[in-house]
Amino acid sequence: MSTTTTLTETRTPETRKRAPDGGRRRGGSRLTSKTAVNLLLVIGLCYTVAPLLFVVLAASKTASGTLSGDLFSFHELDPVGNFKALIHEDGGIYFRWYLNSILYAGVGAIVTGVICSAAGYAFDKYSFRGKERLYGLVLLGVLVPGTLTTLPLYLIASKIHLVNTIWAVLIPSVVSPFGVFLARVFSQSYVPTEVMEAARIDGAGDLKVFRSIGLPLLKPGLATIVLFQFSAIWNSFYLPYVMLNNEKLFPVSLGLYIWNYQADTESPTFIAQVLTGSALAILPIIVIFIALQRYWRSGLNAGAVK
Repeated sequence: MSTTTTLTETRTPETRKRAPDGGRRRGGSRLTSKTAVNLLLVIGLCYTVAPLLFVVLAASKTASGTLSGDLFSFHELDPVGNFKALIHEDGGIYFRWYLNSILYAGVGAIVTGVICSAAGYAFDKYSFRGKERLYGLVLLGVLVPGTLTTLPLYLIASKIHLVNTIWAVLIPSVVSPFGVFLARVFSQSYVPTEVMEAARIDGAGDLKVFRSIGLPLLKPGLATIVLFQFSAIWNSFYLPYVMLNNEKLFPVSLGLYIWNYQADTESPTFIAQVLTGSALAILPIIVIFIALQRYWRSGLNAGAVK
């Protein structure tokens, strides 16, 4: 009886009033934090979308509309005319550059993905002498900027007569120390050692284990490496600028740079074709991102099940 009385006396009206106020304060702080997060997301969205909107609108305008500076308006639009001018410019060489970029980026990204997946898998699952030291050298390659290695690569390519060929761009593009690092991380997360041991007990060799078990389980990592490398090669400028002087071998990034220089120095009205070509150059990155998205989703689901 005394205990019940004590508990009843403890819950005074002041205490009962204080609890809802505290709840409202907590709710208010949650509302404030949610509003702040949403505001930051809106700012980030505007920061991301504004350059894309700028390129699309600028590519749709005539040269005079672009040079007027009023780019975010819908006046002086002529996207069809700009596209026709792009087609007929210099015999349609822009689309030759476009195909070159697809070749460099597509082949380079796929080959890089396979090589890095195999290397990362080997660094994770196998033990051999000097493994960690060799892996440390690979990681040192991540710290070296690509522009620093371009001149030595040019000297090597000139010695073996590869300058001004597609191989001068393709061969250096299949090397990615960061891809090896990512592949090892994904191998540690997605490839169970127990499954490999069970396959070896069943008589499978190392190559078959990698091809049948390791590589399929590494699909999320492979997709990530392919996307990163495709984007890096597609946007690459300095390597083809040094290696190539035949405009028929130019990637789209180098070709647009040459056109932009001509627009600045010779014909300002040429800027419409440059902006139209820049807008079209965004499409492959968007397409490959959407195409590879399902592999990341399946990788996240696999991690959740584990």
